[in-house]
Amino acid sequence: MNDFNQFVAVSDFATWPEKIQHNNDALRLFHGRGQCFAGFEYFSVDYFAPVLWIVVYRQPEHPFWLEFCAALARYFRDKCSAAIVQSRYRESPATYCLWGDIPKNFSVKEGAVEFLVDLNAKQNIGYFMDMQPTRLWLAERAENARILNLFSYTCAFSVAAELAGARRLVNVDMSKGALQVGRENHRRNGGRLNDRGEGADLKFLSHDILKSWGRLRKLGPYDIVICDPPSSQKGSFDAVKDYPKLARRFRELLPEGGDVLVCLNAPYLGEAFLQEVLESHCPDAEFIERLAGRDDFPEQNPDRALKVLHYRLKPLA
Repeated sequence: MNDFNQFVAVSDFATWPEKIQHNNDALRLFHGRGQCFAGFEYFSVDYFAPVLWIVVYRQPEHPFWLEFCAALARYFRDKCSAAIVQSRYRESPATYCLWGDIPKNFSVKEGAVEFLVDLNAKQNIGYFMDMQPTRLWLAERAENARILNLFSYTCAFSVAAELAGARRLVNVDMSKGALQVGRENHRRNGGRLNDRGEGADLKFLSHDILKSWGRLRKLGPYDIVICDPPSSQKGSFDAVKDYPKLARRFRELLPEGGDVLVCLNAPYLGEAFLQEVLESHCPDAEFIERLAGRDDFPEQNPDRALKVLHYRLKPLA
C-alpha cells in the first residue's frame, strides 16, 4: 500500500513550495511516470503558475490519495489559485478541481514565451513540457532558417523558431483545431523582424502528412525538419508502420543538406528502433546526438522515455 510519509521522502515534497515561489515557468514537481519512485508511478504533478496540475493514470489508493490531497491544500491553497486533477484511467477521462476553478483562456509560461492550454481537455492540453529542451535546441539554430514542422500540433516548435528569427515555417497537422491554437500561439507571442522589417513566412497546413509530399516539396527546400508524430493514433500514424515512410522522404525535403529531428514517445519502442529506421530508409543521414531531457523528468530507463534524435544530411553532390 502507498504510504504518504514514504512519498514525502522520495518526492522532496517539502521543497515544492520553495520551488514555485517567484517561478512563472512551467515546472514538473513530481514525475512518477519515469518509474523512479516505486509505488508512485501512476501520477505526475506540474505547476503552471498559478495552478497545480495533477494527472493520474490509474485509480489511486484511497487512504494515500486523501492524505496527499489534504497536504496539497494545506501547503498550496494560499499559493495556487486552483489544483486540478485529470483522471486518465477512466474510459472517458475526467477533470475536477481540489479547489478553485478551471481557468479559461489560460496559458503556460516557458521563459519569455507563452502557450495556450485547455485544462478542461479530455486528454492532451495543448502543451508538452518535456519538449522544452528541444525548443531551446531549435531556437539556437533557427535564425534565417527554413523549417518544416511535421505533426506540428499547436505549433510550439514554430513559435520558438519564429521568435529566434526563422525565415520560413511550415506547420503540418491533420487537426484543424490544433492548427488554430497554433495560430493563436503565434499571435500571442508576436515574432521577430529581420533587418528588413520582415517577419517569418508562416504556413499552417491541415493535411495528411503521408499524402502531402508534393506540396511540402514545393514549399521547400528546408534547413531543418522536425518530426514529432504520435506513437499510435488510429487513422493518423503508427510508428512501426509509418516511420519508415517518413524517413524515405527526408532527402527530398533536404536536398541541400540540413538537420532532422526524429522524435518518439513510445515506451515500447527504444532508441534502437529510430536508429534502425534511419539507417535503413535514409542511409545518408548521419547520427549526431540524442538530445537530453529535462532534469525534472527523471527516467529510470531512457528507452521508455521521450526520444529526440538529431541527424544531419549531407548536401547532394
